[in-house]
Amino acid sequence: MIRKLRIKLILASMLSLLLVLTIILGVVGVLNHRKIVQDADSILALLQENDGNFPLDERMGNDLFSIEKHLRNNHRFSPELPYESRYFSVFLTETGDVISVNTGKIAAVDTTTAINYAHTVLRTGLLKGFVDDYRYTTYTVGNEIHIIFLDYGREMTSFRSFLFTSMGVSVVGLMAVLFLLIFLSGRIVKPFSENYEKQKRFITDAGHELKTPLTIIDADAEVLEMDIGENEWLRDIQTQTKRLAQLTNSLILLSRMEEQPRTEKIEFPISDLVEETVETFQALAKTRNKNLSANIQPMLSMSGDEKAVRQLITILLDNAIKYANDGGRIEITLKKQKNIIYLSAFNTVESISKENIMHLFDRFYRVDQSRNSQTGGYGLGLSIASAIVNAHKGKITASTEDEKSLLITAAFPV
Repeated sequence: MIRKLRIKLILASMLSLLLVLTIILGVVGVLNHRKIVQDADSILALLQENDGNFPLDERMGNDLFSIEKHLRNNHRFSPELPYESRYFSVFLTETGDVISVNTGKIAAVDTTTAINYAHTVLRTGLLKGFVDDYRYTTYTVGNEIHIIFLDYGREMTSFRSFLFTSMGVSVVGLMAVLFLLIFLSGRIVKPFSENYEKQKRFITDAGHELKTPLTIIDADAEVLEMDIGENEWLRDIQTQTKRLAQLTNSLILLSRMEEQPRTEKIEFPISDLVEETVETFQALAKTRNKNLSANIQPMLSMSGDEKAVRQLITILLDNAIKYANDGGRIEITLKKQKNIIYLSAFNTVESISKENIMHLFDRFYRVDQSRNSQTGGYGLGLSIASAIVNAHKGKITASTEDEKSLLITAAFPV
């Protein structure tokens, strides 16, 4: 149990950290990409205003002061921008025929490549977007379609490099946190582990200490019965003493099963074991007006503690008979699928909610507290069943489809 607690603590911490890092990297990545796109679109807007060129032309008379003022006032870019940017443009007719191509401001793209990019943009039907690492904008002038491409490869490479570096650093950080959690989780759960061990020792020790006085009380009641004859008060003492002894034995058994000791496991025929146990409960089911049937796949064997598995079957049958409704149906199923043996107990009930299902394996939990005196027991049976299944590295589950039936399934890996 402590080992499972450590694993859950590590998994919860790692998943939380992974989620936080993913959100942070996602937000930073989206904001960076958005900033890159906004800057590229601002440059393209400037080029669009001048029909594919920066405002460094005869209209401005090559006045550097006018250029700087224009760029800073309208787009807040450096006056070096026209000399740093690489761009090209393609003008087309509405039918896609090429009117002109301007690749004078870029060396990596020739006329043919520029035309191919333009036709690719036309097929997408988008006004803005990326083709490779070229950001483009499309607009119409009269009957012409003008497409301007801006080389943003350097910025996109930097963005991708930042993204991959961040992911790499995050992975290294996650691994570092994982090693720290593996090292520190033992110390974190140590107080709980110590308290849990003390609780188990207390239950075991107290159980053994209670056995002696309970035995003496029962023996004294028998002696008094021989002296004064049968008496309702003596019968009540004997009944309650037996119940208390059963409760003590159940608590001791549950404590031992949760320790999952390394007992010697042997191969035994579980099909025969289930069949024999079902036969012993047939008479009890009939006297309580319950219909008990079994669907057992023959010749199945498993390796484990035969005595504990027999007790598991007994608990499942006893629970089904106790809580099945009058005239209800009970079915025990044993089958093997792939490398897993499934042992199931199905029974109809008057009513059971899905909220009850969640707590069936809790200690001392009773679905209907008003029936305690009728059914007996202490709400420990399914807790013991769960401990037995866990000791065999299996898994036990409970479910209901219509809230009028209960299915408990134990799965054992072969």
